[in-house]
Amino acid sequence: MMSHARHLVLERFRWVGGHADVWQIFRDPEALAAVVRGLAGPFREDSVTAVCGIETRGFLLGAAAAVELGVGFVAVRKGEGILPGKKVTRRSDPDYRNTRQELRLQRAAVGPEDRVLLVDDWIETGSQASAVRSMVEECGGQWAGCSVVVDQTAPARRVNLGVRSIVTAAELPAWDGQS
Repeated sequence: MMSHARHLVLERFRWVGGHADVWQIFRDPEALAAVVRGLAGPFREDSVTAVCGIETRGFLLGAAAAVELGVGFVAVRKGEGILPGKKVTRRSDPDYRNTRQELRLQRAAVGPEDRVLLVDDWIETGSQASAVRSMVEECGGQWAGCSVVVDQTAPARRVNLGVRSIVTAAELPAWDGQS
């Protein structure tokens, strides 16, 4: 299952203007289904009760992985988008672009009975995942780990956050400087 997802990610991954483009992976229904199964699979036996995803690609992948695991989805919003009710907020450490994100999660969405998995397309520094973990734990939830399409984190951060991935950034084709 994971090797099929890995093959499809590597086959469909592109660089566009020096930026990683994973959108074509999502456009192909076979690749999307395989990626979702690949993201959910490593956590299938981990008693996950909720999947959270960070706006925007994390919404798409997280919600799909939640359906695959038979659990609910918890949105983590960036910035000022509408998110009713009491919230837990965190300002992330700087990411790979040296940007700090203001992240918000509905306080009532996670409780002490929850074991929460974070799903996203790419993890570079782990700054946003670490902020989400802190919010989940503040709400009383337990951190299950982080499942991503592409992992670019440092080894210590990978272990600390419980990151599992379909591919690592080192496995991706190098940018040719032109596309």
